[in-house]
Amino acid sequence: MEKVADKTVRTTGTNGSRSVEQNPDIRFLGRILGDVIRRFGGDTLFRRIEYIRSTSVDRYRGLISGDAVDPGLAALSQDEALDFVRGFMLFSMLANLAEDRQSESAEPDATLAEALEILKGEGVGEDQVAALLDDGLIMPVLTAHPTEVRRKSMIDHKNRIADLMRVRDQGHSETPDGERVEEALARQVAFLWLTRPLRRERLFVADEVETALSYMRDIFLPVLPRLYGRWEGVLGRRPKSFLRLGSWIGGDRDGNPNVTVDSLRLALGRSSDTVLLYYLDEVHALGAELSISAELANVTPQLRALADRSHDASPARADEPYRRAISGIYARLAATYEAKKGKEPPRPSRLQAEPYASPAEFSAELQAIVEALACEGNGLLSAHAPLRRLIRTVETFGFHLATLDLRQNSNVHEKVVAELLATAGVQPDYLALSEDERVALLRKELGSERLLSSPFLTYSEQTQTELAIMHGAAEAHALYGPAAIQYHVISKTEQLSDLLEVHLLLKEAGLWSPTKAPHAGIMAVPLFETIADLERAPEVVRKWLQLPEIMTAVTERGHAEVMIGYSDSNKDGGYLTSVWSLYKGSEALAAVFAEAGVHMQLFHGRGGAVGRGGGSSFAAIRAQSKVTVQGRIRITEQGEVIAAKYATPDIAATNLEAMTAATVLASLEQDELSEADHGRFAAMMDRLSQASFSEYRSLVYDEPGFPTFFRQMTPLSEIATLNIGSRPASRTKSDRIEDLRAIPWVFSWAQARVMLPGWYGVGSAVSSTQDLGLLREMIAAWPFFRTSLDNIAMVLAKSDIAISARYAELVEDEKMRDHLFGRIRDEWHRTHDALLEITGETSLLERNRRLRNSIQLRLPYIEPLNHLQIELMRRFRSGETDQKVQDGIHLTINAIATALRNSG
Repeated sequence: MEKVADKTVRTTGTNGSRSVEQNPDIRFLGRILGDVIRRFGGDTLFRRIEYIRSTSVDRYRGLISGDAVDPGLAALSQDEALDFVRGFMLFSMLANLAEDRQSESAEPDATLAEALEILKGEGVGEDQVAALLDDGLIMPVLTAHPTEVRRKSMIDHKNRIADLMRVRDQGHSETPDGERVEEALARQVAFLWLTRPLRRERLFVADEVETALSYMRDIFLPVLPRLYGRWEGVLGRRPKSFLRLGSWIGGDRDGNPNVTVDSLRLALGRSSDTVLLYYLDEVHALGAELSISAELANVTPQLRALADRSHDASPARADEPYRRAISGIYARLAATYEAKKGKEPPRPSRLQAEPYASPAEFSAELQAIVEALACEGNGLLSAHAPLRRLIRTVETFGFHLATLDLRQNSNVHEKVVAELLATAGVQPDYLALSEDERVALLRKELGSERLLSSPFLTYSEQTQTELAIMHGAAEAHALYGPAAIQYHVISKTEQLSDLLEVHLLLKEAGLWSPTKAPHAGIMAVPLFETIADLERAPEVVRKWLQLPEIMTAVTERGHAEVMIGYSDSNKDGGYLTSVWSLYKGSEALAAVFAEAGVHMQLFHGRGGAVGRGGGSSFAAIRAQSKVTVQGRIRITEQGEVIAAKYATPDIAATNLEAMTAATVLASLEQDELSEADHGRFAAMMDRLSQASFSEYRSLVYDEPGFPTFFRQMTPLSEIATLNIGSRPASRTKSDRIEDLRAIPWVFSWAQARVMLPGWYGVGSAVSSTQDLGLLREMIAAWPFFRTSLDNIAMVLAKSDIAISARYAELVEDEKMRDHLFGRIRDEWHRTHDALLEITGETSLLERNRRLRNSIQLRLPYIEPLNHLQIELMRRFRSGETDQKVQDGIHLTINAIATALRNSG
């Protein structure tokens, strides 16, 4: 790794020959890593790893043939092979860190201030932006999807290195503790080298909860209030808390039997515990600072009353009304903690007080202190930043920290409702009813005050579990407030009854009120995932919103939400058809909501990889149709994306600001397309989508041997044994592609360097049209099309069809292998060539130098890992039982994923 500092990597082949400029931080950290490997692994290990590295780099410079890489790998012992993988993995991790420090991978697209300038040029004023945000919602939703292969310990060490690099940036040679910065960095890199990268045991839901909480506590809690403080200056006023935090961890039970009511209570309880302890620390710090004496400053009646209510009789604070008031606030907050947790906080109060009934009560008492400070010094004291940040924090996070969504598959709801109706003697065979009959029956039950469930009846385990979840959600509303759980997402929504079944289950726990003015404590959210589901989505939602009882509940809430799934739509129809179906479906849904006079809130189920909706959030949001955003958007943040986008406060702030700026622009910016152009472009997209869909389906679903080919060619089965999440890889034990989760589907293709979900079918689609002029016009004028092609280019740049051919050799049936991989190889070349022809570029990512350099830097480090992974998979599948072989496979999966970044 040491000599990487002296190399400029040059690549050849399908992407053309080009220079790659290296970040000086990468050279610096690479040198430290090389020194660490030599010190802890010995000079022989270092020389062997360095030989592989330099040989691979020279291959990419075009100085030697590709076959020259293998001898270096073959010379490694089993233990040295594992060390080699760790070395390459750590280099990629440190390279990621260096790029993130430059905000290169943190979506440095635009700030809110820059968005305002763009809009100002179009005649949109700050008041319009402020009004949009006051009525808006932007919510990243953290999920526990298993694509983050690194242990949290590895991420923690990486973050400590980032902190030390910031000290170095400031020109300091020593840390605040008096340690030499470079020695401290070397020590942290050594800790990384000596830390076991693989988990020994499978993750439990509780582990996923704690990992997410570390980001909520260390990143989101301090970052969001600071962003709001910045935005107040930009907008010239104090906006409402439109940017909030969501989570699925502990509430998403679709296909995950490990998520139960206990998981729900754990997630909610730990979140509340985290935010309340944060408030207690902040209030304690305020008390230490606000030492204002009544003998030297005026005291408002409100503050004096607040101080008197505290019953703080300490003589030392007799003339300090602010401190006495804060003592009372702290006591009430401590009582709130005890009421919700059943125990005293770590630093209990000596005063007796009543708990707060709501976060608003807490915030109001803090506001009384601000108003008192405003009376002194012409506003100097009232601008006290910590106090104002705390008020904003309370408004944003409440007593719940993050809104936890519930999610379950519609098939489960259907079976549970059928059982409840049968045991209650209402309908013995609900499943045999037609859709119209189901809807009529469900509406009748929703309007009745009678419950279906009874403590005196016996239910199946599945029904007991679902009822327990509903009652757990009701408990959460009582304990933490209604913001704790607001939405119940329904996977595989296909018809109106799927929505009404959830409302009926919510009614069993008092979360649907069948009074004259129906009230939904939690709203059902349809999730449309497959291509067919997206096509029927507008009609399903139209029928839903036409029901008077639903409209009453929706009107009270002010909006209704629909979720669209990028992952399963891609697995179902391929990339081009997926993104176009999502775009068209979103516009059609917006029209349905407009007809009903209801605000639509779209929830985008995106992953990290392009095949699952990945790529720049800024570009993706801005490319949405204007009518589908309107200031309200929720987006899932999954797996390795969380660590990449929210690793440090600075990176998180950059990403959250970009998300906000994109939402504002997508809502208020003038539409670039005329109606006529939109019609022409949409017609072309329809043709492209149909051609792409046909090619994709004919390969993935019509070829009888494809499931076997896929499982043998990729490390799917090996990925399934990695301890990277609490969810199983498939919803059922079936080998069908339809039943495989989208995450391992995309992740496996990435490991084999095919990246098939992100491009397959595009080449055939472009070949089906002769109107290249129109396609080039679409790139220039239409952000949606431009962003889609940018994502395809990124995926192709990370793929390597020559390495993929090596993976194909793992397929046992030679005839099937040659036929199916031949189709993939030919379509890859068609897509690659078509993309260059449309864009006018001579090589992929020619106009995106930053991303091109980032990818090309990593390629020499990924290829040897691929070769080693193939050999280890071959040995493992042939029956070799050495645990080190399996460990080696898992390490290569970890290392390749780290280098590729957005692969899951």
